[in-house]
Amino acid sequence: MVCTRRSVFAGLLASPVLATRITLSAAQSGPNLNPTPDCHAGDDHTVAQTEGPYFKPDSPLKRDLAADAPRGERMSIGGLVLDPRCRPVPKALVQVWHADDTGAYDTSGYRLRGYQHADEAGRWWFSTIVPGAYAGRTRHYHVKVQKPGGRILTTQLYFPGEPLNRRDGLFDRRLVLHISGPDDDRLGRFDFVL
Repeated sequence: MVCTRRSVFAGLLASPVLATRITLSAAQSGPNLNPTPDCHAGDDHTVAQTEGPYFKPDSPLKRDLAADAPRGERMSIGGLVLDPRCRPVPKALVQVWHADDTGAYDTSGYRLRGYQHADEAGRWWFSTIVPGAYAGRTRHYHVKVQKPGGRILTTQLYFPGEPLNRRDGLFDRRLVLHISGPDDDRLGRFDFVL
């Protein structure tokens, strides 16, 4: 078997959905994915940002957000939840919400909203879509992460190379996803340090 970026990511996240997509895809060789940001013992915590006006409590336990927007461009996001000494944080809560492909949020229901718990190795992942930009904002995902019994980190994750990044007053380069894979099967990685 050829070791590819996708197979490394699939092995890391151990997602049956991702693993199936990756196994069935054509293989291209490439480098291993590095954590984003690289974790070094003593690192600062992940930067917090505003939750924005579209947060809704009581999101459902749901890993497949892509089913909520079948016309959207599919993308998988995932990574690790780590402590400042780079150790996994098992059972950390990870909640995601974002706009649809037109830049609109579902404010009456729970489309493109969900949460899960990281596994024993601190791994988290969602199947979702690429969110659309909207007035004043570049493409982004909203995220809340909480270790069991700990404080909640609220932040946002951004796309590299987006033209609107420069004009978005909230954009922070420390919160950029590491993107790999072809446009029709993109993988975005971010490791949270709590």
